[in-house]
Amino acid sequence: MDNIITKERIDAYCLSLLADERSAGTIEKYRRDLAAFARWIGGAEITKEAAVHWRSHLLERGCKPETVNSKLSAINGFFAYMNWAIRVKFLKIQRQLFRDPARELSRQEYDRLLTTARETGQERLALIMETLCATGIRISELRYITVEAAKDGRATIALKGKIRTILLPTKLCRKLSKYAKKQKIASGAIFRTKSGKSITRRQVWYELKRLCQAAGVEPTKVFPHNFRHLFATTFYKACRDIARLADVLGHSNIETTRIYLAVSGEEQTKQLDKLGLVS
Repeated sequence: MDNIITKERIDAYCLSLLADERSAGTIEKYRRDLAAFARWIGGAEITKEAAVHWRSHLLERGCKPETVNSKLSAINGFFAYMNWAIRVKFLKIQRQLFRDPARELSRQEYDRLLTTARETGQERLALIMETLCATGIRISELRYITVEAAKDGRATIALKGKIRTILLPTKLCRKLSKYAKKQKIASGAIFRTKSGKSITRRQVWYELKRLCQAAGVEPTKVFPHNFRHLFATTFYKACRDIARLADVLGHSNIETTRIYLAVSGEEQTKQLDKLGLVS
């Protein structure tokens, strides 16, 4: 029986993802999903029937369809890497027309997070939040915010085989340069740990979760990617140009950008009420 999932095979697959320039966050997630699938199947031979059963198991356990599909991406990619003739179909999901208010970060909550971070002496975290929210970059792209970028007013980002240049707001550049000078950082990445290494996604996540409690903001709303969403909605309200927004965010497909612009359920209800179709 050759269709067996092992730690060694997972390691080899993750190395192939690294060679394909997949992000560290994606590789870590795929590793977790594959390890979970391996534990569930308990060393048995992998068959399509077993993989489909796992999909059903995830749904029965209460996983959201989007979460199930993301886990299926991990195992389907692994199956393809192993040249196994197995592929599990993704769940068909109609595009969400409105955002979940439990996960939507408002401008007021963002301002409260910034204020709390500054009042509690977390200058680096406050500046990280401003950088993410004022540029729309991903947390994995934070390392491209360098001393040189702050001086030039633009940063060149190379990720997922794509290179794009983003402009940095003038006020943000001044703040970044001032912070770098204070931290005695003459060149390279501005956001670093005490040891001088670039700050990690995990560290930012941990600091944000701790901050949200002090700021009185629901933890479900506070994660790095939500600052990118807040940037997208604010940028679009200002220019009403989805193609331009897609370029700034680094999206190849405008359909991806549309996901960022979904209105809240409350906003959509107000729009429906304005139609006046109920007497």
